[in-house]
Amino acid sequence: MEVAEVEETLKVLDASLSLIKWRLKSSSKRRLQIDVLAVCTRMRPVVMIDYGGKMPELQENLCAFLEHCRKESTIFEQLRVMVIEDMIYLIHVKEMAEYVSSSLSSEVELLFVDLEQDPPKMRTLDDKSLLGMQLISIQKLFSLYFPLEGMRNDLLPPDRAEPMADSKSLSEQIGSQSSVLMDLSSCMHDTEVTVPTVNGWLLGYPIVYLFSKDHIEDAIYNLSTKFLRIYKILVSRTSAPNKGSQPEELMR
Repeated sequence: MEVAEVEETLKVLDASLSLIKWRLKSSSKRRLQIDVLAVCTRMRPVVMIDYGGKMPELQENLCAFLEHCRKESTIFEQLRVMVIEDMIYLIHVKEMAEYVSSSLSSEVELLFVDLEQDPPKMRTLDDKSLLGMQLISIQKLFSLYFPLEGMRNDLLPPDRAEPMADSKSLSEQIGSQSSVLMDLSSCMHDTEVTVPTVNGWLLGYPIVYLFSKDHIEDAIYNLSTKFLRIYKILVSRTSAPNKGSQPEELMR
């Protein structure tokens, strides 16, 4: 994305926020700017919006914001709002399709920490656990929502269950929703996979929490009783920071 496009993106973003009267704190507005740029530039296929209010008002504001942005600039053409239960995300449709495809073709290896065990144990999808297989089924459903042109069925790993719905029915569901809203909560139905696990996969976390809906209390206990080492990545916008300037947190 060129500098002019970045400036246009931020200009449209500010105008849209003002038009729909979505009043954000300065810190939340800054996060929205960073998240929108990350998705528009395809640096990230999806970002989680956990600021700017609570559901369902957050969903209403985010959809209204994106609808106006899409009217003003084609830069936002590939962006959508995605909802999974009580979580809400901003996604880039094409980048999401590529990410889901790479997940199913094992280009992106997932590492899990099994929080049902005490102490927690590291696992991979090769362990063939029930939760792992159900997560793969969810990924296959995502591949129907986000089809990748030219992707063949034989690119999918063997020994994995077929998707739980056909592409026609999913297309009808999407068509019945808002032009910018995709509610994929149904992908979680009839599985023991929890939102934190799906969230970890979507956001590309290096380690994904793994626990079933029947073991939420065990997971909370095992997390709360273990030492946690936190790493931060801080960035500065200038090569020689001023005395009063503070580095910004990029990732934790």
